[in-house]
Amino acid sequence: MQRLEHRACFGGWQDVYRHDSKVLGCEMTVGVYLPPQAEHGPCPVLYWLSGLTCTEQNFITKAGAQRHAAEHGIILVAPDTSPRGESVADADGYDLGKGAGFYLNATREPWARHYRMYDYIVDELPAWVEANVPASGVRAISGHSMGGHGALTIALKNPGRYRSVSAFSPIVAPSQVAWGQKAFAAYLGEDREVWKAYDATELVAHAQEKLPLLIDQGGADEFLQSQLRPELLQAACEAAGHPLELRMQPGYDHSYYFISSFIGEHIAHHAEAMR
Repeated sequence: MQRLEHRACFGGWQDVYRHDSKVLGCEMTVGVYLPPQAEHGPCPVLYWLSGLTCTEQNFITKAGAQRHAAEHGIILVAPDTSPRGESVADADGYDLGKGAGFYLNATREPWARHYRMYDYIVDELPAWVEANVPASGVRAISGHSMGGHGALTIALKNPGRYRSVSAFSPIVAPSQVAWGQKAFAAYLGEDREVWKAYDATELVAHAQEKLPLLIDQGGADEFLQSQLRPELLQAACEAAGHPLELRMQPGYDHSYYFISSFIGEHIAHHAEAMR
């Protein structure tokens, strides 16, 4: 483990670490914000999953989340979005390969060797965090776009692991939109039954835990109708009796200007659930 950055921020510290991942077979970078309360004992952790093309840097430099995490005494953990390195498979375009891990376990070559972001986020990363920072073991999860997809599916598939889940502009039905179809076909193959294991609209029907879903979606998002389709998750939740708070925010787009406008409300939501 190597600490790459250590910056004072709202009474705490914004760090960036590099560590070896056995699950992914490469080194990974992860942003960790330690609020001032962490000096006095373990704090709960909010895991943030970023979207296509992002690294750990997008959230920690653009969201303005540290101010709110310091207020509530929450550790923020923001990992990279995919495995990295010369030996890691990649593809042309921004929506497959590096920067586009989709938070699943790939089963097809050349992806299966490294692209196991689901196992990394669910098991290896929390184990690393709880062994190396003053984390209490109380967890919540959130994310944006592809990362919103990851947050929703991971929470739905792991009852009892997270106290709360939220998302900004998530890809709620990847099996039904181009971004998800391209990634799923490459990583998982053409069997659409297999895809259902990573599709929130499918998972809510069989969720063992009715963990409420909080989603903010910008009304002026350029990807709203083509890739995000929140109405599909709304219909699935209504059919399953699964609690969903879908907040359409007029005028907001897909950017971090949107995220920074509402991240304080999301962190307060998670803080209440993790008390």
